[in-house]
Amino acid sequence: MVSWFILAFLIALSLFAILLYNTLVKKRQMVEEGWSGIDVQLKRRANLIPNLVETVKAYAAHEQDTLDTVTRLRSDASGLSATDVAGRAHAEGMLSQALGRLFAVAEAYPDLKANENYSDLHESLDEIENAIQMARRYYNGAVRGLNVAVESFPSNLVASRFGFEKAEYFEIEDASERAVPEVKF
Repeated sequence: MVSWFILAFLIALSLFAILLYNTLVKKRQMVEEGWSGIDVQLKRRANLIPNLVETVKAYAAHEQDTLDTVTRLRSDASGLSATDVAGRAHAEGMLSQALGRLFAVAEAYPDLKANENYSDLHESLDEIENAIQMARRYYNGAVRGLNVAVESFPSNLVASRFGFEKAEYFEIEDASERAVPEVKF
């Protein structure tokens, strides 16, 4: 009788451990899915930037410093490893600031603002920026879920045994990078 009780207890404990393990796997996959969503949107933005720079360049050739900075920061951000969440967050924040300066330059050129190609590019960039924000919120929510599970008892026992680790949030650390550039048309 006692041996059946012990056997039943061990089976229940094993099933509970399997459930916790599967929950951790699901949460880790959600984090990876979230990061993939951010990565796709960042690549979309990176692909749009050369067209935007070329359009502005046609109207504002003497603003070469701003154009070069945007191009360099795009290259820097694109060159970082997909697993370097903190580095990508910093680089993308710097790129966002440079894009804000690029739009400020465009403000001085009425012909550029009236250009349909520029307007379309600007609108596309706005849509991508919104998609990046949504993807970042999803990713950070998935990271929060995984991190809570990795640190909470009893799932932390399974997490430590099978090598589950906390994930990094995708956040902007510098307060000046959080400021939304003011763009007026």
